[in-house]
Amino acid sequence: MGNNKLLFIVNVDWFFISHRLPIALKALEEGYEVHLACAFSNKKEELKRLGIQCHDIAFSRSGYSLREELSVIVNIRKLIKKINPDIVHAVTIKPVLYSGFVLQSIMHPPALVAAISGLGYVFTANTIRAKLTRLIVFLLYKFALRGKRKKVIFQNSSDQKILSDIVNLTEIDRTLIKGSGADLSIYQYKLEPQTKIKVISMACRLLKEKGVLQFVDAARIITTRFPDVEFWLIGNVDPENPNSITAEEVDSWVEEGVIIALGHRDDIPKLFAESHIITMPSFYGEGVPKVLIEAAACGRPIVTTDNPGCRESVIDKKTGLIVPIKDSVAIADAISILLMNNQMRIDMGARARDYAVNEFDVNNVVEKHIEIYKSLMVNKQ
Repeated sequence: MGNNKLLFIVNVDWFFISHRLPIALKALEEGYEVHLACAFSNKKEELKRLGIQCHDIAFSRSGYSLREELSVIVNIRKLIKKINPDIVHAVTIKPVLYSGFVLQSIMHPPALVAAISGLGYVFTANTIRAKLTRLIVFLLYKFALRGKRKKVIFQNSSDQKILSDIVNLTEIDRTLIKGSGADLSIYQYKLEPQTKIKVISMACRLLKEKGVLQFVDAARIITTRFPDVEFWLIGNVDPENPNSITAEEVDSWVEEGVIIALGHRDDIPKLFAESHIITMPSFYGEGVPKVLIEAAACGRPIVTTDNPGCRESVIDKKTGLIVPIKDSVAIADAISILLMNNQMRIDMGARARDYAVNEFDVNNVVEKHIEIYKSLMVNKQ
């Protein structure tokens, strides 16, 4: 393979580690020189020890300063000119758009792998502001993805159809890979605990669009129906995101006794093994939520929404139940069905594990990415 250079451009280091690190490690094994450009929290030294060359790019997750965003674009261009990568692998909206803009200005640009991890809330909201923003983003994608040597990776068929129609992507230009995968050796199948108290868990960034408010409302309904249930809310508030749940709201729910707030946890496999049902009633523009893939891998039935990405994580009525978005009563009813039917719940969990093995094994996801890289190198001009 020689010293072919692969540059990942991602918003922040922790997201790279949770969603793309296995691909980077395999690329290193294949002989690629791997670079990562992102905003770093506290993971840089860990990544450098793994052999990944790290470069700071100050992506803002909440700011809308035109000056700051233009500075990011300029810095991406400088970095690409300096490294001269063979492939740029950009993940999520800003990295994809900004990398696409930059490559238009380079005489002999590298190939672009654009990972669309969900089109975002703006593509599902119906407010006037959202519709206007959607039109602008459509135009930006159309410009950013007009290069010749590219592969656009979608996580669900809805996103693929929407963006392919807008950008006129051919079948050669695009591919569908359902999510980032789960390590099946870590997220192992275990029978649900034989305990009197049944646990319903939700793990995510605590954003309103993830369905946190609906989860809490459903918990209120179910605790009036079933005395022996616990609702675990796993994850942190996100102060940089204007749509985050606040710490005060979480504290009030805990004081009310409707949920148990566990905060950020690094032992998700253990927590899922201690749970009976996993839910995430999202109405966000998801790719395929990694946490639902992990829940399936652990053999837990899922209750989620009829939302792009979420519905790809479940075979309705076989590995879980799909409900309408923003419908707390429907969530409560679906969870109630699973609480009342022990064998249904166990059977759905077993089928969920089989589905994860067939669809979401991280090793398969990694191999598909390496094949994409190799195909782009073969077509190098």
